[in-house]
Amino acid sequence: MTTLRTRRVATARLTQQITEARDEGEAVVFVHGNVSSSAFWHTTLSGLPDRYRPIAVDLRGFGGTDPLPVDATRGLRDYTDDLAALLTALRIDRAHLVGWSMGGGVVMQYLRDHPARVRSLTLVNPVSPYGFGGTRGADGTLNFADGAGSGGGTANPEFVRLLAQGDRGEDSTFSPRSVLAACYVKPPRRPEHEDTYVESMLTTRTGDDHYPGDSEASANWPGIAPGTRGVLNCLAPTHFRIDDLHLIGHKPPVLWIRGEDDVIVSDTSMFDLAHLGAVGAVPGWDGTPAQPMVAQTRHVLDRYAAAGGRVREIVVADAGHAVHLERPEEFREALLGILSA
Repeated sequence: MTTLRTRRVATARLTQQITEARDEGEAVVFVHGNVSSSAFWHTTLSGLPDRYRPIAVDLRGFGGTDPLPVDATRGLRDYTDDLAALLTALRIDRAHLVGWSMGGGVVMQYLRDHPARVRSLTLVNPVSPYGFGGTRGADGTLNFADGAGSGGGTANPEFVRLLAQGDRGEDSTFSPRSVLAACYVKPPRRPEHEDTYVESMLTTRTGDDHYPGDSEASANWPGIAPGTRGVLNCLAPTHFRIDDLHLIGHKPPVLWIRGEDDVIVSDTSMFDLAHLGAVGAVPGWDGTPAQPMVAQTRHVLDRYAAAGGRVREIVVADAGHAVHLERPEEFREALLGILSA
């Protein structure tokens, strides 16, 4: 088993914590999702051959990285600019990028802003290129101009409370451990190293500047619109939107791998208020359609492929949102395929 080391790296923007396996080889940089940290990548890091230099980073406000505020009006660019500063500090000119969930959005934005610095792009159950919530159709049309139905106000307040309290149990269905077991992986599977992942989730900074962020009242259903600060607002479609990825000149190969039974990033997401309204879980539903998250990602990547890029989609059966934890060998094989392409 490869020995991993964790250290903090001072950059021009902030000090970031990384976990790495070695100092040499082609850099493969792993970016975690929301309410998690680089710990979710440790098993993957250990499984890469010596020719690669695997590095997992904690995003700002997660893990051991400085908890600087998140300016949501920039979409995910606080995170992508942090990542660019980290790679500069590590003297890495080009890297393979792997992003899970929200991290998929981060690496898509990085590719959009720095295409020549990307060797390959791997998207693991990625957030839609049109953000999370508040849109309809494959082209990501806004349901309402103010982005109602997305942003910081859409988080479950009980989950936020238990997260902030550091709850490690599963007495509540909204505790971090319960959410990990029910939503990050497909039940009844329980992930190996579950306690480590719960501790990782609990490193999430909470509040208006972090998770979930602030919100605004809206005259549109469900009565809340994105604010300007924090994590969920930087994923709101009024702030984050990538619909021109096919226009970049340098087009590295893209791997899109996802669990077939993901309940977080899905065309019927259990975290999308529009879908929850349609099934009666959120009152007063006005007929606003659910966000077709998977169809939106396919729409963007199909245009990328039509413009000359190479895209491979892999759907993993009997797996949920964290396919790299649920099917580690299958994920490793697919990842090595894109790294050596």
